[in-house]
This record gives sequence, C-alpha cells and structure tokens, in this order.
Amino acid sequence: MAHIASHTREVCALLTDGSTIRLRPARPEDRGAVLRLYDGMSADNLRSRFFAVSRRSGEQAADRVCGPARPGHRTLLAFHGDRLVGVAEYETTDDPATAEIALAVADDFHHRGVGTLMLEHLVNVARENGVESFTADVLADNHLINRVFADLGLRVTRQYEGPTVRGVIRLAPDERYLSAVDIRGRTADTASLRPLLRPRSLAVIGAGTRPGSVGRAILHNLREAHFAGRLNAVNPHAHAVLRIPAYASVAELPQPPDLAVLAIPAAVVPEVAEQCGRAGVAALVVVTSGLDAGQAAELTAVCRHWGMRLVGPNCLGIANTEEPVRMNATFAVTAPLPGTAGVAVQSGGVGIALLDGLAHLGIGISSFVSLGDKHDVSSNDMLQWWECDGRTDLGLLHLESFGNPRAFSRTARRVARRMPLLTVDAGRSEAGRRAAASHTAAAATPTMTRRALFAQAGITATRTLGELLDAAALLHSQPLPAGGRVAVISNAGGAGVLAADACADAGLTVPELPPGLVGELLAMLPAGAGAANPVDLTPAVTVQTLRECLDRTVRSAAVDAVLLALVPTALASAVGADLVTALTGPAPKQPAGLPVVAVRLDQMERVRLLRTDDGRTVPSYGEPQSAARALFHAVERARWLARPEGSVPELAGVDAPRARALVEAVLGRAPADGWLDARETEQLLACYAIPCLPQACAHTERQTVEAATRLAAPDGGVVLKAQGPGLVHKNERGAVLLDLHGEQQVRAAYRDLTTRLGATVTGVLVQPMAARGTELLAGVVQDEVFGALVVFGLGGTTSELLADHAARLAPLTDTDIRELLVAPRCAPLLFGYRGGPPADVGGLEDLLARLSRMADDLPELAEAECNPVIARPDGITVVDARIRLLPRHARDPYLRRLP
Repeated sequence: MAHIASHTREVCALLTDGSTIRLRPARPEDRGAVLRLYDGMSADNLRSRFFAVSRRSGEQAADRVCGPARPGHRTLLAFHGDRLVGVAEYETTDDPATAEIALAVADDFHHRGVGTLMLEHLVNVARENGVESFTADVLADNHLINRVFADLGLRVTRQYEGPTVRGVIRLAPDERYLSAVDIRGRTADTASLRPLLRPRSLAVIGAGTRPGSVGRAILHNLREAHFAGRLNAVNPHAHAVLRIPAYASVAELPQPPDLAVLAIPAAVVPEVAEQCGRAGVAALVVVTSGLDAGQAAELTAVCRHWGMRLVGPNCLGIANTEEPVRMNATFAVTAPLPGTAGVAVQSGGVGIALLDGLAHLGIGISSFVSLGDKHDVSSNDMLQWWECDGRTDLGLLHLESFGNPRAFSRTARRVARRMPLLTVDAGRSEAGRRAAASHTAAAATPTMTRRALFAQAGITATRTLGELLDAAALLHSQPLPAGGRVAVISNAGGAGVLAADACADAGLTVPELPPGLVGELLAMLPAGAGAANPVDLTPAVTVQTLRECLDRTVRSAAVDAVLLALVPTALASAVGADLVTALTGPAPKQPAGLPVVAVRLDQMERVRLLRTDDGRTVPSYGEPQSAARALFHAVERARWLARPEGSVPELAGVDAPRARALVEAVLGRAPADGWLDARETEQLLACYAIPCLPQACAHTERQTVEAATRLAAPDGGVVLKAQGPGLVHKNERGAVLLDLHGEQQVRAAYRDLTTRLGATVTGVLVQPMAARGTELLAGVVQDEVFGALVVFGLGGTTSELLADHAARLAPLTDTDIRELLVAPRCAPLLFGYRGGPPADVGGLEDLLARLSRMADDLPELAEAECNPVIARPDGITVVDARIRLLPRHARDPYLRRLP
C-alpha cells in the first residue's frame, strides 16, 4: 500500500540560517522554474549535477521532474519566497526497495542546509513507500554533496569507480540519525528566533495616542525597559506616541524592523502582516484576539510565505531581559526582573500571574513568551532557545495543548538534563475518554497521557500555579537531595508533627535519626528537647544553638534534606531573637546535594526567598504542605537525573512485514467496528512473539467438544468464550464459562451460550484453564495527538473499577519499561509481597517491549488489550486479548517542518 499523503501537500521548514523554505512536489507548470534554476547555475554546479555542462541536460531534467506521475518516482521542490532554489528526486530501480536520487541547489543557497533538508523529507517519503536505500553516483571531487551525505546521519557506504563514487544510503532511522536531525533543527530554530527575541529594531503597529490601548501599553513598557534597539510606532493619526516617532504605515518606516508587534483589529491583521512581509520584517508578535479561522489561516500563510516567525495571535507579548536587548514587549503591569528563568505560557492570564509570582520571589527571567493560539512559535521552540541562549537555567511552562508531543518529549528530555523544567498539569477535570470500548482505553485518560509525557521527559508537573512557584523557589535556590529522607527540626512540638505528616503525605520519609546523632543533639539542646525526628528544640532554644543543631544535622549524612519549622514564641521575643537568622547567617557546612528549607507558620506569603549574609537564598514557606511538596518534586528530579537514559530493546522473533500485511488485509475488508476476530488477534500477536494461551475457534457443538478434548490438560478444565459482534466485554454479557470438565459440561455450556446470546454468537473460543497467578492488564491505546500509549496495571474483571494503572508513551526504552512495571499500586505483588512468590518480571518486561514495538510499527493499531495477563514465577501468559484497527497514516514526529 503506497503512502503518498506526505508527498502531496506543501510544508514549510527552516534552513540553518533561520530562513523559511517551502517544500512541495513538482507540478507540470513548474517546468519553467526548474529550467531557470538550471540556467542560473554555474558551470561547476552543473558539472557536479550532470557530470557535464549542457543546457540539454537541464531541459531533460526539467521534463523528468515535471512530467506525468509514474510509479516509483517522487520529486520535491524547495522555494524561498517565490523563487525555486532546490530540486530533489528519486526513482526506484528494478528492485523497488532501492532508488536512485538526484539533488540540485542554486549556487547562492549552498551551505544553508537546503540539500540536507530536502533529503530528510525525501527519505521520509521513500520509507513510507517501502524504499529501504538510496543510491547516488557522484563525482569524487564533489566534496559538497559527499559532505551532505556524510552529515545526514544515516549509514552510508561508498564504492569508488574511477572519477565517480557510488554511494548507498540506508534509510532505516536510528538514534544517530535522530540526533543529527536534532542538531540541525536546533541550529535552524534558534537562528530563526533571533529577530524575535534579540531584535535590533522593533515597531509597535497599533500604538494609540489615548491611554488604555494595548499598543500604547506595549510601547510604554518597551520605553520603560530602555529597549536597546531602534523603536518606532505605526499610527496613521500621529507623528509620535509617548515621544516615540510614529509613521502612517509599515511601508513608511525608515527601515524594516526585525520585529513588529501587532495590536490592531482582527479584521486587518492578515493585511498588515502581508505589508510587514513585503517590507522585510523578520518576525511578528500578534497580541490581537478574536481572529476567526479564516483570518488565522491567512495570517499563518502570510508568515510562511515571507519567512516570518509568528508569536500568537491572542497573546500577552514577549520579553527578553538580557543585555543589551532589554525588551519588554508585553502589556503586563509587572515588568519582569532580569534573571535566568525562562517562561513560556499559552494563557496570558497565567503569564501575568507567573511574572508577578516570580517578581515577588525575586527570581528574574531571561525570556518570556506568551504563546497564545500558538500558530507558529511553540514550547518546542522555546526549549531549544533556552538550551542555547547561554543564560537560562530554569524553565517554566504552561501548556494547554500539544502540537507535536513526541518531538516535545524528545527535546524536553535533552533540555531537562541541563536545567529544571516545570509545568502546571492543567485540564485534569475530564474523567476519561467517553465511550471507551476496552478497559485499556478507559484507563488511558488524557491526564494519564500528559503525566506519562511529563514523567518520561523529566518535567516537574505540579497541580497548581502556587505549587509550581513553590517548587521553582526550591529548585532555583537549593541543591538537589540525594534521596527522600527528611529531618524535621522545630521549636514547637505541634509544628514538627504537622511538618512530619506533610512529608509523609508528599511521599517523603522522616526516619529515626541514628543514636549517635541523637545523643549529640540532646547534649546541645535545652532540657525537655527531643531528637528522634522530628527534632523538638523547645521554645527555649537560642539562635546559636539552633544554628549548631542545624549544622550538625546537615553534616550527619543521616538525611537528604532538612525542613526547619519555626513558630514565633514569647521566649525568643523577650530577648529580641529571630530564629530565622540561624538560616540567613553564615552558611552551615552543607554537603553537596542537601537542601534546607524553612516553614514559618506566621508567614503570610505562600513562599518567599530569604537572602543570607553570604548571598545565598533559602526558600521559606507559610505551611508545611507547600514545603514538603516542593521537596518531593526536588527528590523526583534527582531520581530522574540519576536514571539511565535507556534504549529501545532489540527484540527477537518479530515479523513486522507479516504484521503489516495482516493489518492491510483486515482493513481491506473494512470491519464495521475495527475489532479483529480471535484468529486474527492470535495471528497479529504471534507476529510479535507475544505468549498467548492455546486456543481453538469452533462453530458447532461437535467442534467445541473436539477442541476441548484436545486442549484440556490431564487434570484441568477448559473455558468457553462466545465470539461475535458486540461481545467485547464478555464477562459483562455472561459470555465466558469457566472450569468446564468433560464432554457433558462442555456440551451444556455451548448450548447455554448459544441459547442465551442467540444470533450474537458467531463462534466459540475454546481455551484450557490458565494456572493461577497475578492478574494484570497490558495494552496499547493510540492517542490522536500523543501517539501510542502503553498501559500496565491490575487486570481481571475489576480492572476498570480499581483503576490501578500507569502508562508511558511508546516507543518504550528499557528504563521506561522498568519504571512502568513499578508505577501501579499493585507492583509489590510482582516482587514477592509478604512472602508470596515473585512473578516473572523479565517476562513482563518483554511483553511490554513487544506491545510497544507493535504500536510503533502499526499506527493503525487503535487499541490492543491483553487482559488478563497471568503472571507467575515460571512465566506469563496472555489469557484474553482484543485488538481494534482503524485506518490511520503515521506522521513522522521528528521530520523537520513548521506547524
């Protein structure tokens, strides 16, 4: 089945210098443009392409490229604006898995990544159509194209034949190829964002003369921030706004600005954007809201045509505090402080709240982008900018939607190893997918899907904005803990108990301190003190004693973090002592990786940063729950950083071509509901060597008895399961009869099923009774946005009721698989809970790896559920399985293109 969807539409992508090109297939009317491309080439370029300098060669190439479509031939044209700057094509040989390629790029577009970008897209089209390798004959002295092939990231072999080199490029992608694409994408992306975030000149279009206009507010903020570049306004009714020169139109500006901020009525946004493009503006920020679908599409098309990056529409604006930029192109009241925290939000209101919260904490930002409706610049772009800007060391995100979650996850995994990334897990209120047809689909709620993305990518996900600021304060100011052991130190016993409870609720531990440390603490503390943990200092403790106690606990190596809970007392007030100075005075001898946080029950603010005498900061919280949750997030980040990055397991016994053929055959007959029958399900699982219980399909009473006689163990019974449309949840319909022994019971069970369920029954599935073990669920759900999700947890008839499941996004690495196994609450049952026999954990890991591979191979796999999976010490067995296929075309999430 040939895939042509990716080859029939136009896409836009970025070159290494940040400029935009459009890629699309050739059309007959493009022949003149192709000829002009070849006519404009230098003699050396023509020789490299055709091995000779001949106008006739160009004419023949144009005829071939723009000729009628033919099997095995694909073309790709690259346009910069309206100009054709590159041609790429392939044509299969006698072997349909091999294709010859040809590539040509205009002379003045060499070294800008045009050829590499076209090859990436051509490779994608070829793989979709079953091509496994490209071949190319290249002149040995054509160092440019040889370098393009070498840097592509795919495996290339060369054979020298006199003055030419025959190269063979294997198209199977691997981590090396994806890493090469990452580097190219990051280079192009950051280059394209420079006019947006480091503009040398800026114009506010729609800056009004009367107070209250959004454009005027943005212009005011830019002036107050002392924007370092050239600043102008566009207003046809004024010569100046806020003493800043104003011009009647974009065309009348003294020179085109790098960045234009549009604060104008929605109806004229596309027209003004077109004027900006024609004038040479490099980037737009559109704060205007209320664009309808047509206006938004026209705005995006204009930006693509002219190569302008776009933030918005419907956004708060952008800011960059770094020197010498000093840009605050927002209409927020609070000006961002200079600093090192990057902020990207979709909601302008959330952006204002975060800017206010960070300013209150004294945490400055490096760059702020309100993404708005996110028609172009997205969180992916901002992650790559922060990774490369040389300044950002903390990233805060608020995301209401994901355009390309798998690309986001890959980028975030890389960036999160360099800096903490935090987000609010927004939109948790949806209970789950409605009309879910299987337990797996019911388990895979949108909340579970987002959490899987965040967990795998190393993103700290909080439930509220306040919790996000709590965690940001700690991660910004303190080292990461080595583990979750917390020492609670307090000057009031009740406060210590509250703090200990908060730690336990958050998933931390408050262990008893070792006897030696307890003795040392008691020796320095007032009478009546306790030191088991929580450490009760008593109200009589002095600042000096508290500092010594804190110092000794920190150096003990008995805990991973210290939580100091303080309440104001009359004893301290009588001598004018403020116990918090124990934290803000000289630093304790603090080993690396041991954070200290304060809880001050009289503190009105939720969180604040206390500045110490030596310039450090210590987070202080108004209640112990906030401090404990922040510490837990720090512990989880440390655990994520310590885990191996992992790799996708290599699996034996996989027959992907056979699976592909089976899927196409099933979809060819178009089952009404997409569900495979028992035989097809068994065949597809066998393609991935997934161990299933032996079974036989029967259509008559006699066949059922014969199958039962053949499958029954000497001392075991059999199971009958009615088959037919609508019998997905068989237990709920009474369509499963267990533990049947002997011919008489089997006959009676068959008659019962066919009588009760009537015409619904099209056959009976016969299986031997499975040996007892832990009943689990393992399955796959394809999410339209996030892709394949592998779900694992408690199975059996109570699976959906107990809802004890976890999930990870495919493809799973070995690290993902191990984390998925231990994530559900039932996980202890697999490892010998209370003396019980452990399950075959290796077998479960293998099952999850195979389900992940099946989901990755087959985008048509809408749902796959193995429930129950019986896990025993001697192995695992899939007792029941159901699979649903739907027509679906996979889109390569890593292919470089703009949204």
